[in-house]
Amino acid sequence: MILPTGVATATQRLPLLSARALPFLYLRGVPKIGFVPFLHQNRMLTLGVSNKMVQSMEKCDVGIENTLGVVRPATEEYAEEAMEALKAGKVIAVPTDTLYGFACDACSLQAVNRIYEIKGRKHTSPLAICVGDVSDIKRFAITDHLPHGLLDSLLPGPVTVILRRGESSILERSLNPGLDTIGVRVPDCNFIRVVARGSGSALALTSANLSGQPSSVCIKDFENQWQHCALVYDGGVLPSGRAGSTIVDLTGPGKFKILRPGSAKEETIAILESHSLLEEATVT
Repeated sequence: MILPTGVATATQRLPLLSARALPFLYLRGVPKIGFVPFLHQNRMLTLGVSNKMVQSMEKCDVGIENTLGVVRPATEEYAEEAMEALKAGKVIAVPTDTLYGFACDACSLQAVNRIYEIKGRKHTSPLAICVGDVSDIKRFAITDHLPHGLLDSLLPGPVTVILRRGESSILERSLNPGLDTIGVRVPDCNFIRVVARGSGSALALTSANLSGQPSSVCIKDFENQWQHCALVYDGGVLPSGRAGSTIVDLTGPGKFKILRPGSAKEETIAILESHSLLEEATVT
C-alpha cells in the first residue's frame, strides 16, 4: 500500500503499534494522521482504549479494509457523535454486554423501519428498547407491581425484562404496534449506556445480524452490513458466546417466566426467587 505524503514519517515513530490494531483510525481507506501524535507504544490514553480492547480488536481482524469510514472505537470520546447520528434518525451498530446490536431512536418510525430493512426481519417481530439507567424504565413501562429493588438487582446486566407499557408510557405507539408489552434492556456496557442517556430517548435495539443468522460477537461478523449503518462502534470481541440476553417476562405480579435462557438464566432465576417471585410454568 502506498501511503500519502507524510504518513510514513508519522508512523515510523510508532513501530510497535500495528495498523490492524487501530481500525478506527482509517477513514475512507486513508489513515487519519491527526490522531497519531497522541498514541503511545503500549496504550492509547487520549482515546481511552485499553490494551485489552486493542488485543480484542486484533482478534477480530478488522484492519485498513474499513474503506467506508464508519468504524470507531466504542469509547466515550465518540459517544457524542453516536448521539447526533441517532437524533438524525440514523442506525448505528454498538456493542452491549452480550452481542453487537443495531440501534436507533425508538421514537423515529423511519429509523425503526430502517432496522427492519437491514435485518431482513418481519415487522411482526418486536424490537426491545435500551435505556441508560434502571430509573429510566418507569418512563416507558409499568414497574409498580415489582418488588422493591428487583430491577436494580437484575440490571445493568445481560437480561431483557418484558413489561407492560401502560397508558403512561412515553414510548411511541409506532414501535411494535398492537403490543401492550415491551422488552427493556440496561446493558452492563458503559458506551451504550452513555449514548442512551444522551440521546434523550430510548433506543430501539436488536442483534446486529441478518434475521435467522448467527448473532455477532465481533464487528467482523456483520461486516457486510456496515454499509447500512451510519457508524459502527468497535468494542472488540464480546465474551457471551452468542447466547444473547436472558429474556424474562415480568408482566404478572408475583411471578415470572423465562422466555429465552440466554447467557444468565441461573443467575436471573436466583435473583427473581430471592425477591419471592414464583416461576410460571411454560405452556408447550
